[in-house]
Amino acid sequence: MRILSPRIHGILDLVTVALLVLGAIVVGLGGAPLAIALGLAAVHLLMTLFTDFPMGAWKKIPLVVHGIVELVVGIGLLLLPSFAGYGPGSPARRFYLAMGALILVVWALTAFGGKVGDLKGERA
Repeated sequence: MRILSPRIHGILDLVTVALLVLGAIVVGLGGAPLAIALGLAAVHLLMTLFTDFPMGAWKKIPLVVHGIVELVVGIGLLLLPSFAGYGPGSPARRFYLAMGALILVVWALTAFGGKVGDLKGERA
């Protein structure tokens, strides 16, 4: 069920950026896990600012492409702990599994194709 409008998705994108930065610091990530979180936050912020939706400043990336990237990143974050060797119970493992799940839930609930509200009216 796609219940999130592009406007709400954009707000949640900014929340995701904040969670990537602040969450990584709060759980005590350091080294490569922290660098990955901060890099993802920067990329996510840039992608949000360049997406053609209400939160986008420069509107160069189609919303559907934005959604595809989020799907890939969400799946990648769920796989990252296994490939990076983050053991069971490690803060990095829990952090990346939670962030991957969050991104996928937002992706699954977003109306990328215009099923919620008047998307053209939201492009302001």
